[in-house]
Amino acid sequence: MSQSSDQRLGRSSVKLGRDVYISSSASVVGKKEGEGPLGLLFDMVGEDDLFGCNTWEEAESNLQKDAVYLALGKAKLKPEDVSFIFAGDLLGQSIATSFGISSYNIPLLGVYGACSTCGESLALGAMSIAGGYADKVVCVTSSHFASAEKEFRFPLEYGNQRPLSATWTVTGSGAFVLSSENADNKARARITGVTVGKIVDYGLKDSMNMGACMAPAAASTLEQHFSDWSSQPEDYDKIITGDLGTVGQTVLIDLLREKGYDISAVHMDCGIEIFDAQSQDTHAGGSGCGCSAVTLSAYILKQLEEGHWKKVLFMPTGALLSKTSFNEGQSVPGIAHAVVLEKIG
Repeated sequence: MSQSSDQRLGRSSVKLGRDVYISSSASVVGKKEGEGPLGLLFDMVGEDDLFGCNTWEEAESNLQKDAVYLALGKAKLKPEDVSFIFAGDLLGQSIATSFGISSYNIPLLGVYGACSTCGESLALGAMSIAGGYADKVVCVTSSHFASAEKEFRFPLEYGNQRPLSATWTVTGSGAFVLSSENADNKARARITGVTVGKIVDYGLKDSMNMGACMAPAAASTLEQHFSDWSSQPEDYDKIITGDLGTVGQTVLIDLLREKGYDISAVHMDCGIEIFDAQSQDTHAGGSGCGCSAVTLSAYILKQLEEGHWKKVLFMPTGALLSKTSFNEGQSVPGIAHAVVLEKIG
C-alpha cells in the first residue's frame, strides 16, 4: 500500500493525496420512493414498506442488509475482502445498523450524523483509504419513514397533521464500496477531498421544520469549504445538499448571499429531487439518512459516470434532533459534511 500525501487545507478540509474510488453502490427504497421521479433508477423497490418483516425497525435493518449485499455483489467482493464498514442510522443506539449488518462480520465503525451520516461515513472511509489504513471499505446508512416517525414524532396511528414546512423521511438505504483501486476500470467516481462540518445552532426548536434547522450548518460548511479550497460556486457543476427541502434551500441560498456567495445556479437538494412534492404530498420534500444516500447512488453517480457532470460537491445535512433534549425544551442543532466527487478520466 503506497504512502499517502494528503494535505490539510485550512481548518476543516482534507485534499486526498491518492485517489479513492467508489467501486460500486446500491440503493434500496420503499414503495413511495419508487413512485417518485427517480423511481426507475433504484436497484430495488419494496412492494410494501415492511419488506416482509414484523416491525418497522426490522424492515429498516433489512434495507441496510440488502443494500450492502447488492453493493458487494456489484464489486465482486465478499465480506472478508472489506477492511471496515462505516455505518449508522437515525434510531436509538443505531439499532437498524447493528441488527442489519451483523451477519457480514465486517469490523464496524458506527457513525451518527443524523441525516448527514452518508457524508460522514464517506469522508471517514475515504480518509482511511487515502491514509493507507485500508484498501476497501463499505459505507452504508438508512432511514425509514415509519420508524423515524415512531422514534422522533408520533405513531402513525395518531394521524397528526403535518405543516407545509415538514419533510417526509425517505424509506431507503444506500451502500457504497470504496477502494484504493479502480478495478477493471469500472469504478463509478472518485473522491478527491472532504470538508468536515461543525455543529451550528441558531436556537430553532421546530421539529417540523428540519430544513431551517439544517440550513445554517450547510451554509457554514460551504463557506468554510470555499475558504479552505480557495474555490467558488462556479467551480462545481452541482453543489448538492442532502435534505433541506424547499424551505431549507431558500434559507441556505439567502445565508450564503449575505456572505458573498451565490449558489442558486448550481444548487440541488436530494430532498427536492426524490419526490414530486405536489402529487406525492410530501410538503417541503424528502429527508432522512437514506435520502441523500439513495439519491447519490441512483442519480448523482450516474450523472458523473455519463459525463453530464465532472465535479460535484456532495453535502448531506443533518438535524441533530433528540427526543429527550427536544422534550426538555432544547433547540435542534445542525451539521453538514461535504465530499468532493469527480468523474473518472
